[in-house]
Amino acid sequence: MALLLLSLLGLLLAWEGGQALVPPSELKQMSAAGSKYIDTEVENAINGVKQMKTLMDKTSKDHQAILHTLEETKRRKEEAVQLAREKEQQLAEKQEVCNETMLALWEECKPCLKHTCMRFYSRTCHSGSGLVGRQLEEFLNHSSPFSIWVNGERIDSLLERDQRQERQFEDMEERFGLLEDGVDDIFQDSTQVYSRMYPFFRAPFGGFREAFRPPVHHIYFPPRSERFSRELHPFFQRPHHGFHRLFQPLFEMTQRMLEEAQGSWERPFGGFAPESRNFSDERMVCREIRRNSAGCLRMRDECEKCRDILSVDCWQTDPAQSQLREQLEDALRLAERFTRRYDDLLRTFQAEMLNTTSLLDQLNRQFGWVSRLANLTQGTDGFLQVTTVLSKTPNLEDPSAPPDTQVTVQLFDSEPLSLTVPGDISWEDPRFMEIVAEQALQHYKQNAIE
Repeated sequence: MALLLLSLLGLLLAWEGGQALVPPSELKQMSAAGSKYIDTEVENAINGVKQMKTLMDKTSKDHQAILHTLEETKRRKEEAVQLAREKEQQLAEKQEVCNETMLALWEECKPCLKHTCMRFYSRTCHSGSGLVGRQLEEFLNHSSPFSIWVNGERIDSLLERDQRQERQFEDMEERFGLLEDGVDDIFQDSTQVYSRMYPFFRAPFGGFREAFRPPVHHIYFPPRSERFSRELHPFFQRPHHGFHRLFQPLFEMTQRMLEEAQGSWERPFGGFAPESRNFSDERMVCREIRRNSAGCLRMRDECEKCRDILSVDCWQTDPAQSQLREQLEDALRLAERFTRRYDDLLRTFQAEMLNTTSLLDQLNRQFGWVSRLANLTQGTDGFLQVTTVLSKTPNLEDPSAPPDTQVTVQLFDSEPLSLTVPGDISWEDPRFMEIVAEQALQHYKQNAIE
């Protein structure tokens, strides 16, 4: 009764702008024809969402595999770092054997090292020279030549890099969890739509959800920082709008960090002579010196007395030191190799996620609108209702051309929508309602993804 009253009201209000072509008794048949087209499109969209879920399940499986590889790589990296620290400690316990020789060289090394580092910082980094100078003075006064002799800054660099990798990993896991939740929400809502359209497919006869949702086993990770959760809070509100945006900033940040760190891996013993410098290395060293004055130790090769410390050979008085130092170098090289491997794994996975989320966004724009129907109750008259069909005023410039047809419809739970069909297509033509239904659905999709 309400639909009939709405149709009659639409006819009365529209008489002034055109001529009514279809009596109310025919509107129901047109609505049924349009709803049939919409039903087909809803089914297609549900199948598209199933493609999204299948892609996400495969990605989750790949994700589990890379997690195990990352875990193994990290374990071997930590073992190598621990071995290096043990060898460093053993060497520290024996350093008194050559202590007198190295201390003498150290007293001549420190002024040169400070002058070289501050000259580099003042010329390259442009800010904070006074504070950095005081920090460096204090650092050198409390340091020993042993730090240079065993390349101690390499262990510090490894430990710092490990912390940065851990932060990257946590960010990646947080974002991946949001991605899984977003796709799963769309899938869950789509299954509800399917169940309403075809209730006889519900369990125990083999539900849609059970048929297309293989089990995925997850590794549990503790909750992340509140800061990161606040940054991503808007995404929780609309979890399936812009999957690609989850990983693009993280990937770009990682690329910058890896490019900046590349120089330190390739030349771990320093080498900041003017002819060998590049801007990427210099930016990295500026930040490292500001954070930790130990970064100045990288410039030891610029000072003769500092280089002499590296060449001190304690083998004649204690042959075991030579072996310990060689073992330390081996452990450091191994730890650096696994650190680079860990970086490569993170970068590869993030690149894969960029490709995957780009594809998911395409599928979502095409099919994700169907998830909005989860809470919609389908009436007995179908998803699309035609309320008025009017012949528009003839075109004064071409009176012989058939006037266009204006159709007012309501699709799903949206507001009534006025559409125009070319006048050369009669409302009795089967194409008429296909055009109307297609236009209405396109309008609904645009609103769904905005």
